[in-house]
Amino acid sequence: MTSAVGGLTLAAPGVFAQTKLKVAGIHASPVENAWNSRLHEALQAAAKDGAIDYVFSESVSATDYPRAMREYAEQGCKLIVGESYAVETAARQVAADYPATTFLMGSSGKPAGDNFGKFGTWNHEAAYLAGMLAAPLSKTGIFGTVGAIPIPEVNILINAFRAGVRDARPEAKFLIGFIGTFFDPPKARESGLAQIDAGADILFGERIGTADAAKEKGVKSIGSLLDYTPRYPNTVFANAMWYFRPSLDAVIADIKAGVKTGKDYSPFSFMKQGGNDIVYAKSLVLADSIAPMEAKRAAIRSGAFTVPVDAGEPK
Repeated sequence: MTSAVGGLTLAAPGVFAQTKLKVAGIHASPVENAWNSRLHEALQAAAKDGAIDYVFSESVSATDYPRAMREYAEQGCKLIVGESYAVETAARQVAADYPATTFLMGSSGKPAGDNFGKFGTWNHEAAYLAGMLAAPLSKTGIFGTVGAIPIPEVNILINAFRAGVRDARPEAKFLIGFIGTFFDPPKARESGLAQIDAGADILFGERIGTADAAKEKGVKSIGSLLDYTPRYPNTVFANAMWYFRPSLDAVIADIKAGVKTGKDYSPFSFMKQGGNDIVYAKSLVLADSIAPMEAKRAAIRSGAFTVPVDAGEPK
């Protein structure tokens, strides 16, 4: 495991300021992976703001994950942020063994006890809006998606994108490819290429590497979680952004208030909480698609429209 932020290392726990919350991040993938980067950047920003002291480990395997959780708890971290998708039962057991530590995990399961909180990556509202922009851009009417694993959070996102496409193009057809892992850009590229060969001319990139296929074949793509347009300026026309900071701020506030943190923090990912939004390049979308999308965006923010939540595996 590696660990460093601003010169802090696990070998020197005494350097933490006592007035700050000691927080650890445990990342199953490298922190450059899109999902992990959102957590990592939010935690770094909170540290820069003076709200926390932050250390982290990345590329932690499932077999090592519970041990890493225990080590950080033993070192006095009051909040441990990470992902329990591969270790749901074991992670909850660790939390039960360390009741003075809050664990906030990306999870498909439920909260547990007083100190095991969970969150979902709910940028589905932005994905729906991206689908609205994508619909009129396609010449073939076939839309592809490259996903990681068909867990609820991934399924909800892809299904929301499809619903957004159908909002403007009811007859659309869809292709799907799951790569079986959360971080394998070459495999995501290969899945995207296969879908393009099958007729897709718009790809929704739930995984890093999808836009590489789109760029290579001269089709358009949508990014998820972060803004890929600067990296692929003529390829990625919209991004379903996700922001972890609202969830992080909420759990920090609960810890400081001394209230139970064994709850679901997923609602802080909603657009009305600042947890997700769409960013797009106006020059790459059809002008007459913008107003309907912006109207739906306003309706989502006001609560007048609710994006469907469909956790079923997309086919």
